[in-house]
Amino acid sequence: MPVMNAQAQELAANLEALSGSGIVCSLPGLGLVRVAGDDAGSFLHTQLTNAVEDLKAGAARLAGYCSPKGRLLATFLMWRDVEGIVLQLSADIQAPVQKRLSMFVLRAKAKLSDITPTHAILGLAGAGAAKALAAAGLPVPEVAFAVAEADGITVIRLPDGAGQPRWQLVLPAERAEAVRAALAASLQDATPALWDWLEVQSGLPRIVAATQEQFVPQMINFELVGGVNFRKGCYPGQEIVARSQYRGTLKRRMWLVQGEGEVPAPAAEIYRPEDPGQPCGMIVNAAPAPQGGWAGLAELKIDAAASALRLGSAEGAAVATATLPYEVPLGEAAQAAG
Repeated sequence: MPVMNAQAQELAANLEALSGSGIVCSLPGLGLVRVAGDDAGSFLHTQLTNAVEDLKAGAARLAGYCSPKGRLLATFLMWRDVEGIVLQLSADIQAPVQKRLSMFVLRAKAKLSDITPTHAILGLAGAGAAKALAAAGLPVPEVAFAVAEADGITVIRLPDGAGQPRWQLVLPAERAEAVRAALAASLQDATPALWDWLEVQSGLPRIVAATQEQFVPQMINFELVGGVNFRKGCYPGQEIVARSQYRGTLKRRMWLVQGEGEVPAPAAEIYRPEDPGQPCGMIVNAAPAPQGGWAGLAELKIDAAASALRLGSAEGAAVATATLPYEVPLGEAAQAAG
């Protein structure tokens, strides 16, 4: 039996705590952009795949930012705070995405600012997380994407991951250590790698630098998790996104996948042995699995998902598909493959 390395041992202990006391961890891979001003909502409404003008305090939404060709440049979790609308995205694309959005403000009364340095983000999950929040004097929103604020701390209920409830805290950076210490009185400190695994298990994709402009939103199930509103007005790439939805031309979807060995990087390609010259899919996000190996989200050709799959080349390590926590309509392509 192989000896577990330090990370594997930590993840295994974190997984045990997840279903017991619960866990708390920092989330360093995320960036925050605040859009402030009288026109913040109307400006973002014209840029993003989801409605923003009717976004009320107390609710968060997913949204995408597309190129004119309908390919995702970023995915956001967004909510209102007392100063404006906050966009949470992958930290590695925060600066260029903020710069690009700022180019289109023009005469709108909206100002974008990077608030990542002044804020911290904590993740809480597991059976004891709600009780720990309440014991710390913080609100406990119960419905997915519900938001509550108390004493300058924003608490967001996230969709479950691996069947476990999850919350996210956004708070002033100078208070993060004290708040985390208070929560750690009843929750186990966990590695961010466990949170990455929970995110994968939730089926929520996140665009990073390596995957920018690779996917129309539906290719990574973004409309299925509430990230696209087909009734709102125009935004960059809207016509292509709508065409993909209504003309039945979608031939790719996102699956939960898993494998052994090293965790693949975002944008790593997936192949079928019978078609070695042409990749049939791409890793969106991946993380080490507490049980060993790795788990990921992968965009695949619908007619390839039932095939034998390999990572990196037709001779690479095996990749297996698993079930997402929500239903994915596969349409005629899947029937043809069956």
